[in-house]
Amino acid sequence: MKQRPASKTAALLGFGLPALMLLGAGTLQAQAADSITEQGNAYLQLMNEMGGNPADFNIDDGRKLWSEKRGPKHASLQECDLGLGPGVVKGAYAQLPRYFPDTGKVQDLESRLVTCMQTLQGIPPKQAEKAHFAKEGGNATLLENLALYVAHESDGMKIAIPQSDPQEKLAYENGKKLFFYRAGPYSFSCAACHSETGKRIKISALPNLTNQLAAQSYATWPAYPNSQGVARTLEWRMFACERQQRWPAPKFTSNAVIDLIEYMGVNSNGATLHTPTFKR
Repeated sequence: MKQRPASKTAALLGFGLPALMLLGAGTLQAQAADSITEQGNAYLQLMNEMGGNPADFNIDDGRKLWSEKRGPKHASLQECDLGLGPGVVKGAYAQLPRYFPDTGKVQDLESRLVTCMQTLQGIPPKQAEKAHFAKEGGNATLLENLALYVAHESDGMKIAIPQSDPQEKLAYENGKKLFFYRAGPYSFSCAACHSETGKRIKISALPNLTNQLAAQSYATWPAYPNSQGVARTLEWRMFACERQQRWPAPKFTSNAVIDLIEYMGVNSNGATLHTPTFKR
């Protein structure tokens, strides 16, 4: 039986030489991207192992702010109840978000800090929340410094976000719904990027945030992203993700943001916190 030329066989199979060349080029590009991703991950690992994170300055500033007397009541935050009792900072972040009876809400770190600034120092919420996120390459805000300090006091501890109160369970379920909810001009959801293992955008690996693998990312915030040039918290990370999805910008300390943090945090229970860390 007469055999067809190889080129005709390839054409009949739906390829042809140009397509094969494109396929080869695509493979090389993918391999190059894999290599860059690995190099970037190795760089971040080295930076985190060396220590000396710029966010250390934010922690020091936050520690001073915690004991500084401010506001109309000329009081400090040293009696702030972050969930473990008035004034207890050690380990508090590892158990946030959680339900607080005095507000009747599930609160994350920043929203709880705003509550304490209002009740203890007499600072109105609008003033406390003013300029809550720093500009890229700028100086961290007062709230960011306080959050970095409190979070670092749980460094090395296990995440143990409670699910004992009905409001905490509801926040988790609402966060889960939001995580998978598609919206915006591109019908995007959090899950589009963060519900599978091994995904990547360009050279950036995308963590799976739906199960215990969430711990690999959640447990490393707050962090210092090199691309930002300033320390960032989880509230900012949620804001940035929703902006990238082309969703409307969420309100600072909104229920939607807190519920998403609750969902990812509970999925990370049992993981060890390492904060602050370096990010891309």
